[in-house]
Amino acid sequence: MSTVTADQYQRALRPYIEAGEQRAAELGNRGPIEFDQNGGLTPEILEAYWRTGFYVFENLIDQEEIGHLRSAMRSLLDRAPVENGATKDHLGREAFGQEFARPVYSLITPLTDPWGGTDKLNGRHPTQMTQPKAQSEAPKKVVFIMGGLCQIMDAGLRLYGHPKLLSAAASINGNDFVPYNDAIFVKQPGLGGSVAWHQDGVTHWQSSDWDEGIHGFNFQVQLYDTSAYSCLWVVPGTHKQGKLDIKQRVTDNGSELLPDAVPLHARAGDVTLVNRQALHCSFANTTTDQRISLTFGFHRRQSVLGFRGALSESADAYYDEQRIDERSQVIGVAIDARAQFYPGEQRFNYQPMAGREKELRFTPENWEKIIKNYNLKDLSI
Repeated sequence: MSTVTADQYQRALRPYIEAGEQRAAELGNRGPIEFDQNGGLTPEILEAYWRTGFYVFENLIDQEEIGHLRSAMRSLLDRAPVENGATKDHLGREAFGQEFARPVYSLITPLTDPWGGTDKLNGRHPTQMTQPKAQSEAPKKVVFIMGGLCQIMDAGLRLYGHPKLLSAAASINGNDFVPYNDAIFVKQPGLGGSVAWHQDGVTHWQSSDWDEGIHGFNFQVQLYDTSAYSCLWVVPGTHKQGKLDIKQRVTDNGSELLPDAVPLHARAGDVTLVNRQALHCSFANTTTDQRISLTFGFHRRQSVLGFRGALSESADAYYDEQRIDERSQVIGVAIDARAQFYPGEQRFNYQPMAGREKELRFTPENWEKIIKNYNLKDLSI
């Protein structure tokens, strides 16, 4: 564990942060979401995304919906177990999520890097980040990541059916796009851990038809304002460069502060769109920022169909039409859940589920059949 205090770490980062913010301002890949007459993202947005590997959609989720999501998250964090595998929360109550097949919560020691320099997640995080020393009064463990967005809160399921987000997914991955997985990253003020430099893709690095979009992308919906200290950082253009030698890059640089990286700082309601092949990380949260990022991704259908799961949560699972259809039904139910809650909003037409709207209504029966434990069928490549 580092002997660097949180304050020392934050002060040391300041020049790097300021330089990164200046680089980010020059990229031209930030602004409101806009669509052309055919319902796809405008050419200007697509150009900036494919050029840099990411985009920040400003003020995409309205503040009323952000309020619903925040309220649900406050309750979920209050009901978290005190340790991984524990069944009680901090008040001695039964912790939330006992009924699900996969644990909802993953907890870590404050300000640590749980994946860097380990073989976890296919060894995608080959170097470890600086781990500042937390305050003496800090709790022993804090929530770091949560799973099951669509089953742990109704507001999360409705978000999954957001027409503008799904329209963007179709614009990038085609109208027959399919889901990947989801995760909620939690970086509490002065406690949140780091995520070491990595690229997300696994399956297709050596594919004969490899290209810059073959491993899909992730959205991150920001529930709170996040500064350049607490947000995701990306090295622009690395989604075009194939599989990188990340360890060598960090070694050659002499530290984790890669000189060409930029921050995806955001305000509550902003949504970041990041190519999964882009080199990215986040630093330990020594600030007063509360960062909660609702993360969910999508793939091209042809990137998934006929392949096997490559990540630990779906290792060796074969992705045939049935498996893809079962996981994609979640999108259909999410669209209906949103339509019931926001009846005045235009409903997204998800082509793979066209004509099945009655079958995929948001009902208690479909929650049990389609939504509960849906993440056991994630499509991870």
